[in-house]
Amino acid sequence: MLEQLIDFLRSELKIPADAISLAQKQETLEPHILPIVLWQYGLLNKVQLNQVFDWLEVSRI
Repeated sequence: MLEQLIDFLRSELKIPADAISLAQKQETLEPHILPIVLWQYGLLNKVQLNQVFDWLEVSRI
């Protein structure tokens, strides 16, 4: 599911790969943690964060 989330972040929200790589350096990186880390670093705004949570809810893989 993490790969699918990363694909969503890159394709739909246009989050740069280096921003995602920075967030992936967290120790306990689960799909539901990645968007929070990106938001904490200022790499996602609140609208994008909500879009990611909506995507995660619909995807439930």
